[in-house]
Amino acid sequence: MRADLLLDEVEGLDEALAAVDGFDAVLVGGLLRPQPAQAVGLSGLADAVAGTPLASRVAEAAEKTSAGGGDEGHFVALAAARTALLGSVHDALVARVDEVTGRPVAGTVGAAPGAGEDRPGNLLVAAHGWLCDLARAGWQGIDHELVGGAAPVVSAMLPDPALRRLATLLDGFAAELAACCPGAALERVPVRRWADLWARALLLTLPGAASAPAVDAVSGRLLPLGVDVQEHATAVQAQVHAVFEPADGGASRLVRASVSAPKPDTVVGAGLWQLLRPHMSLLAAVGEGRAVELDAMPLTAEGDLLWDDARARAGEPADAFTTARVALPAAAACAVSPLDRHPARIAVPVLVEGYGVADAEEVAGEVVLDVAGCRLRVDADRVPAAGPLTPGAVASSGACLGLLRWDAGEFLLQPLAVERTVRGKPVAVHAGAWAGGTTDKAGVRAEKAATDAVTVLRERAGRLLRK
Repeated sequence: MRADLLLDEVEGLDEALAAVDGFDAVLVGGLLRPQPAQAVGLSGLADAVAGTPLASRVAEAAEKTSAGGGDEGHFVALAAARTALLGSVHDALVARVDEVTGRPVAGTVGAAPGAGEDRPGNLLVAAHGWLCDLARAGWQGIDHELVGGAAPVVSAMLPDPALRRLATLLDGFAAELAACCPGAALERVPVRRWADLWARALLLTLPGAASAPAVDAVSGRLLPLGVDVQEHATAVQAQVHAVFEPADGGASRLVRASVSAPKPDTVVGAGLWQLLRPHMSLLAAVGEGRAVELDAMPLTAEGDLLWDDARARAGEPADAFTTARVALPAAAACAVSPLDRHPARIAVPVLVEGYGVADAEEVAGEVVLDVAGCRLRVDADRVPAAGPLTPGAVASSGACLGLLRWDAGEFLLQPLAVERTVRGKPVAVHAGAWAGGTTDKAGVRAEKAATDAVTVLRERAGRLLRK
């Protein structure tokens, strides 16, 4: 791993992000009557894509919107330009990661047969109109009446599986906006986040934009690397990163398998596994340190396994660090679809060894690894409370298997597992060690507390349903 390359400047990166930031600042005040200072952000976005096929449409959109005459078509062009710029940032950063790891480069994503078929136009038009109204008002101009306009659209979309992706995005976005109304009273606006959600949702309202990637049935051996737990107040997701070795002897690939479940906000920590275990046998394999044999398991072109327990069976023991040292270097990453090309989506499995740990006082209590003279900060906020892995364990380790991410202008390492030396022997500590159950005292206590909470909630829900 060429850690020194992580610190080298990526050409054009700052300029692209500056153009995105300039446009995002315009959305704060709204696109209805942009002020002269906001016009600079619009022209900067147009200049940034001047040498691309979007050039003429974005230039027109920027000019019309600056004069207060922008329409919905112009807003789409601006959203497309912003998305394309962030896509170029994503591609540049992924190219740098490919240099760092020396792995094979990903291919392209194809669409599934029939993916471009028409969707209910009236619902897409309604969603499109609501998003454009948001852009006109700006984040400082939102109120409950404007934000509430999404509710009937979302309710009508949710029953249709083809529209559920957009409906879920709109529902969550509207909930965030509603919690911050009125916009005029906001002291701090999540500028980048809301602009990301707005642009993504607006483009998903276009015909064919939500096309699913092609899916293939694959057979072979799955070697888990680790689990990334993503928790929300009302939902939890466990995403397993793994190396897939095809049975036909083809090139190995980096893949993911995810399972999610709704949850009450009282279930936290190790209790999350109780909600997730019934849905995926892979979690048991991760907890036990085993491979999984797949038989005709659906796999998208983007590397996501559409998990089906009936097509999987537990295999032989497989140590994640052995997998990382032997199989990971030759595993190719799968391609990323155009709308998913965003820097926040970068999560590349890597193995870091032979590092030191920077002085804690010098880095204000954060864990920073010194890899061959290069500093790599550990993203301790992403270490889940649902396992035995802690920032302290990372600080005392000699090898770290994690996800390389990019945030706020730097590469970060999210630990999935570490190796420590205890009494002269290497001992592994995994974030997902409790996924399939545990005899660890702390884990057992957390599981019991969660079991009690889930039991009480189920009893209450049962009484409500019987009334």
